[in-house]
Amino acid sequence: MTQPALLVMYEELRKCFHNLEANRNVWRSILEECLPLVNSLGNLGEQLVALKRVELKNTPLSQFIDLQAKLQHKLTQAVEVILERLSEKTDALQATKDSISKQVFAVFQLYEQKADSLDLCSCVSRSAASPSIADMLGWLQDAEYYYRVQYIQRKNLLQMLKPEDLTVMETAPKRWASLEAPLREDRISDALFQVSFFMESE
Repeated sequence: MTQPALLVMYEELRKCFHNLEANRNVWRSILEECLPLVNSLGNLGEQLVALKRVELKNTPLSQFIDLQAKLQHKLTQAVEVILERLSEKTDALQATKDSISKQVFAVFQLYEQKADSLDLCSCVSRSAASPSIADMLGWLQDAEYYYRVQYIQRKNLLQMLKPEDLTVMETAPKRWASLEAPLREDRISDALFQVSFFMESE
């Protein structure tokens, strides 16, 4: 590998891992903000189901005219407000995912451009301060795939959440939690740990 190609490749890899680390923190922050909103949707779903099952006209509350319809309207409005806020969070997740993808694609594009200057031995060799280029490219590819799939899954779930579909609404918190992939997240943390010296050596 020629020295210029080595330096350019390492510089782009550092840039990409710094981007990944920053965006991972942003991603986590957004998900933390989503959690109480999703839990609120679950609670509202339970209330809407309970309201649908009860006959207020057969209770002491029957003296309140149109109470059931008013409660239904109020709960539905609350659902719509939360869904709007979650839509904003989904946009933020997309921006974070796109930032990671853009940076990773840039690294692979550079790698392809420098392919003629990169010999296999140099790409797979490791040192005390630096993992191999092959390892780092693999870790970045795995991380990009993880955030892309996570975004699609969470977006699809949020698109399913509608006031008229009470079953999905009720189970929203469990469905949301089921999308967590701690083992895959641990891999990203491990990769960032393994490149920590490399990131600081610029």
